[in-house]
Amino acid sequence: MCAPVVVSYTLYFTDYRPESTHYGDLIPIVKVLGSGINQSDNTILRMKDLHGKWVLVTVDSGQCDEACKEKLYFMRQVRLTQGKEKHRIERLWLINDNVGPDNELIKQYEDTYFVSAKDSEILRYIETQETQTKHIYLIDPIGNLMMRFPEDVDGTKMGHDLKRLLHVSQIEH
Repeated sequence: MCAPVVVSYTLYFTDYRPESTHYGDLIPIVKVLGSGINQSDNTILRMKDLHGKWVLVTVDSGQCDEACKEKLYFMRQVRLTQGKEKHRIERLWLINDNVGPDNELIKQYEDTYFVSAKDSEILRYIETQETQTKHIYLIDPIGNLMMRFPEDVDGTKMGHDLKRLLHVSQIEH
């Protein structure tokens, strides 16, 4: 299972076409472990429960300011634009405080995991506290944090990166 992901990274990031570039930034690959409380049904979500899927991740306060809402919007739209491949992508909002998200926001972004992670070890794997709320991150199907998208994200370019990764990835779940 590990070999296809390595091959996927190699194909994606060393594509032989000179005009080929990627939009997201590769970050040091780190296995994300831990768990948190899923706000929508009050169950425990373990990061290993998401293995087999590509996971778009955002970290924000449960108060969710405009930048937070914009990231949730782009995560939803980028997933939708993947068409028949969208089932291979999950969306995860790691809530870094004790504030629960607004019910209207939960409805608007249904099928997103809203996870209380304030005291969870998950947040330790996602860069620094100052940086983690500025980006949308990507976790690969074997649970490795491997990419982050720029602070002022371009959803179209983010979607192209994800489309290419889905195309070259051999992992199906």
